[in-house]
Amino acid sequence: MHTIYNFVSGPLAWLAFIVFIGGSVYKLVTMARLAKKKDPSVYEYWDMGFALRSIAHWSIPFATTNWRKNPVMTLVTFAFHISLIIVPLFLCAHALLWKEVFDINWWYIPDGLADVMTIIVLGSCIYFAARRILRPDVKYLTSTSDYLILLMVAAPFFTGFWAYHQWPGYQMVFILHMLSGEIVLAAIPFTRLSHMLYAFFTRGYIGSEFGAVRHARDW
Repeated sequence: MHTIYNFVSGPLAWLAFIVFIGGSVYKLVTMARLAKKKDPSVYEYWDMGFALRSIAHWSIPFATTNWRKNPVMTLVTFAFHISLIIVPLFLCAHALLWKEVFDINWWYIPDGLADVMTIIVLGSCIYFAARRILRPDVKYLTSTSDYLILLMVAAPFFTGFWAYHQWPGYQMVFILHMLSGEIVLAAIPFTRLSHMLYAFFTRGYIGSEFGAVRHARDW
């Protein structure tokens, strides 16, 4: 087990970071070139003011019509994404790793808050899965990969929660925690998780088109 731990926490972790960074750059460059080739208006109509205005409105809960029409989905979505970002970046154990590996002092959240946010992520994944099963309009658009992505996202949080509380078998679960986190990191540029890389660009373009061309709001 010690050999597996050294491999997962060492070479495999660095490989995951390299794949994430390299894949992200490749994805962004490829999407930028594709947009320029197939739809040059993406650049012609881009307006930073309207783009930021749109991004700001869609980043605030209930600030848009769609957010207000779906209050439960809105609350779950915002709680999910906030927790999904804060826990991996600002967990105390992860902050210690930043200090150990890069000698960077990193701010961290209390462990109790991290537990609450972890439960929010897991509960949100269950909500999203149930929504895909129970709502006919969403179920129609759902494929197996959608459920696999939810499982992939939930796995690092579930295993991390288990390992932190030292439940039976936590040593092996801790290895699974690192492994599942590395899988998510490496998969981001090549799955639907890649929306985290270009969501702001997409929203910015929509805001630019509505504001500068249609002279209307997109919220």
